[in-house]
Amino acid sequence: MIWTALKRNPLGLIGLGLLIAMLVMAIGANWIAPYDPTKQTGKPFDPPSAAHWLGTNDIGQDILSELIYGARISLLIGILAASIALSIGTSVGLLAGYYRGAAGMVLMRLVDVVLVIPFVPLMVLLAAYLGQNLWNLIAVIGLLIWARPARVIRSQVLSLAEREYVTAARAAGARDGHILIRHILPGVLSLALAQFVLATSSSILIEASLSFLGLGDPTQKSWGTILFYAQARNAFLSGAWVWWVIPPGLMITASVLGFALLGFALEEALNPRLKARAATTTWRATAPKTVIPIQPANSKQDKDTSLANV
Repeated sequence: MIWTALKRNPLGLIGLGLLIAMLVMAIGANWIAPYDPTKQTGKPFDPPSAAHWLGTNDIGQDILSELIYGARISLLIGILAASIALSIGTSVGLLAGYYRGAAGMVLMRLVDVVLVIPFVPLMVLLAAYLGQNLWNLIAVIGLLIWARPARVIRSQVLSLAEREYVTAARAAGARDGHILIRHILPGVLSLALAQFVLATSSSILIEASLSFLGLGDPTQKSWGTILFYAQARNAFLSGAWVWWVIPPGLMITASVLGFALLGFALEEALNPRLKARAATTTWRATAPKTVIPIQPANSKQDKDTSLANV
């Protein structure tokens, strides 16, 4: 079902191709990278050459190797943070959609509060307070991006809770936990997959932003950390920005774009509301237009008819 939907969406296939390339780079970094990114293998600020395709940084480390190994760290942070966000968002969405009384209202007000909180300042404060650690960074990102998946999943649960098989299970005396796990949760897993992909895209971008501000883990070479050291060593004021700043920026853009395109394609294919909207738009675009011919008026006959009526 998912592959069939992706084949109909060229942008989704492009996103999938970008992500496959990123995953291959991250998994095979030990074999793909020409050098150890932590070792000095050339002169400082050495421009691109046959030995160093993307040049070196301020201490002679190969930038291409840093980019390849950086894919592993950036994707790890994105996937783990998205997993935390989706776990919280799915739980809140299930409970808020199934319990429509005071409990559901309280949970949705919590979602609204998280959505309207100034995102960047709070994240900067939490990252600075918890410390510059890889796992702290993952936890901070995951705890602050769960609200959107919760809202989307809740809307699906509201529809599933009214299905006949759920009503029958409730009438048969099944417990709420049994109904949620056995009957409702399977109906939102496909939609949760799309939200996971989109959350991963957001997590990678947030990690790069925090690392660029100096709030990431300085011991881990992610793409954001590469940009941080480029800024700290004044690469923006010299010619080194061409090979030290642009490549990690392009990698961040490609990964975020890949996850976003794939996530939107999955969401459009798996979200019932978006699927119905897309079907309606397609029908309107392809429906034959009926043209009613206008008969030319006979002026003489009209004049005689009007005189007869008088």
